[in-house]
Amino acid sequence: MTNHDRTDAALFDPSIAREAAPAIESWLEFQRRYLRTPGVQAAIRVGDELVLSTALGHSDEVAGTPLRTDHLFRIASHSKTFTATSILQLVEQGKVRLDDPIDTYVPELAESALAPVTVRELLGHQAGVIRDGVDKDYWQLMDPFPDRDALIELCRSAGQVFERNEYFKYTNIGYSLLGLVIESASGSSYGDYVAANIVDRLGLTNTGAEWERARAGQYAGGHTGLLDGNDVREVIPHVDTRAMAAATGLYSTAEDLAVYGAAHFFGADQLIGDASKRLLQRDESLVNANGREIGRYGLGMDIVTIGGRRLVGHSGGYPGHITRTFIDPADQIVVSVLTNCIGGPAGALATGVVKLLNLAAEPPAGTQVPTDIDARRFCGNFANLMGVLSISLLGGRLVAFFPAAPDPVESYEELQVVDENTLAVVPSAGFGSIGEKVEFTWDTAGRPSLVRYGGSSRWPVEAFRARRTAQIAGAVVGGRDE
Repeated sequence: MTNHDRTDAALFDPSIAREAAPAIESWLEFQRRYLRTPGVQAAIRVGDELVLSTALGHSDEVAGTPLRTDHLFRIASHSKTFTATSILQLVEQGKVRLDDPIDTYVPELAESALAPVTVRELLGHQAGVIRDGVDKDYWQLMDPFPDRDALIELCRSAGQVFERNEYFKYTNIGYSLLGLVIESASGSSYGDYVAANIVDRLGLTNTGAEWERARAGQYAGGHTGLLDGNDVREVIPHVDTRAMAAATGLYSTAEDLAVYGAAHFFGADQLIGDASKRLLQRDESLVNANGREIGRYGLGMDIVTIGGRRLVGHSGGYPGHITRTFIDPADQIVVSVLTNCIGGPAGALATGVVKLLNLAAEPPAGTQVPTDIDARRFCGNFANLMGVLSISLLGGRLVAFFPAAPDPVESYEELQVVDENTLAVVPSAGFGSIGEKVEFTWDTAGRPSLVRYGGSSRWPVEAFRARRTAQIAGAVVGGRDE
């Protein structure tokens, strides 16, 4: 797959994503439960179509409150993409220049070590600015987040760690300064600017620049991380981020982020032009450490390649919420996954969703399900003593994979239809049951009650759960009698 600027219809067929959505949602729920994640909110958008929006698990696991698709998540460093977009809007209006030094907009920094740092260097984390401060216990709620005066004082006294353009150094303090640039150039507060120039333009009803006490009951609860396998999570209160909103303060939903991500498709004109998008999305920094590349970053967006698909977007980490959004601006795809616990697997889940979409989009290989066969009757999660196997419909083909694996497509097998009761693993080289039969037995409602996969019996998960104890107790023991 290659990415080029697109101004016509999406390259990715929405019907492919629509067909894959049930398998993706099932995998997300399996992973949520398997990884003991309280809640997962997820959305997939292709072109103009929202093909999946789901809320799985709990907003408050302790109270048992179900998660909804309109629960608000703190999206943390996603805020940087909003800030960078705002800066490029002001650049397009001639109110900001990327090569301007920061003290042009924040005169309190004049004659400080950070005075010559440019707007562009701050956008690309090339300004050498301290990451979070000399005392960042506000991240664990021991202190309030810095206000403007504290931010300025920190930047004057301890803001510089490296020389400009010496290293890529990710910095929340640097992005907080960019919030002050937006306020100086626009004459509005950061929150008001984002509301008027991004949120309102896109009609985002569940997105804002900072914690809003008036909407407290709408926020998804954040949960502590697991200190060990037997730990019990606790709920973490929300706090505002004050002068650091431009770096980490925003809240949103997966659905709203899908709309926002689509505004960064090439050809979309709601927020910034394509030239500005290219500037935000191109490789500004190749991040190398310990002899290897560990990441790429543009201006306010990180850059990731998954299965040949080049994606931009951002992750976010806030006390109790971990989030990730991927945008393919050329093929017009957005994947957003939000989790509500420290250590939440949002990045791994969003990556898995992209990989399942990529698998669904692979060219036909002669394994398409015949049109006179209802492929979904074969689909489901089937368990035995060795674990769970998913059979799913992706791209008009039936595939089998292990849903507990971090990468759902690492060891998948293609299946082909033999008859209305039988599949077969497509012949190829491999370590599994290649070329062998997959035979189904159905209950009176026409649902699978038993699957013989390469000679091994599997049952729907709950059916196996009900029989597992007795199956183990009745184990057939071999060996010689002495």
